[in-house]
Amino acid sequence: MNKRIQELNEQIRRLEAELRQEIQRIRVQTYEIRDRVVHFREEVRQQHRAQLLRLLSYLRQSQLKHVLTAPVIWLCLWPALLMDAVVSLYQAVCFPVYGIPKVRRRDHIVIDRHYLGYLNVIEKLNCLYCSYFNGVLSYVREIAARTEQYWCPIKHAMQQRSQHSRYQRFAEYGDAEAFRRELPRLRQDFGDVQQDEPPA
Repeated sequence: MNKRIQELNEQIRRLEAELRQEIQRIRVQTYEIRDRVVHFREEVRQQHRAQLLRLLSYLRQSQLKHVLTAPVIWLCLWPALLMDAVVSLYQAVCFPVYGIPKVRRRDHIVIDRHYLGYLNVIEKLNCLYCSYFNGVLSYVREIAARTEQYWCPIKHAMQQRSQHSRYQRFAEYGDAEAFRRELPRLRQDFGDVQQDEPPA
């Protein structure tokens, strides 16, 4: 890998770690998480209750375009559920055979917005849908990234808008010699994943 690209990747990782620390610092002023349950300070809970939009008011303020398109949005849930099930089965069966560390589903599908006291029942249900759907996409992307690293770890010639977590390890596009030489190593290069996994 190009030395400058490697330096930039390291810099990105350091900045991401710094960002996580800053988010944690801000978070402790408002809430804490114990046993995967969010606990707000009492004054924050009172502020949330004051901002709650009651269900009848929410329904009265709903725009017709939102009401009419809601069934189409919710229709997308079925393919997401199927994808979640199929990809989970794929990972459970194939990853142990290939020696790829499994992706922890709960690291990607995070359901916690129901703790927000300023959301009514419909808003909480909508947030549940968005959290699940985007979590499934994140979960599937990480499984696909690890699969790609095992089977075809070659960078693309054309720029991608965003890259998955494993992409920078891949062989350069067009470098056949590096690909053949590096493939056995790349298929085993998951040590960082095993180290990063938090305990269950």
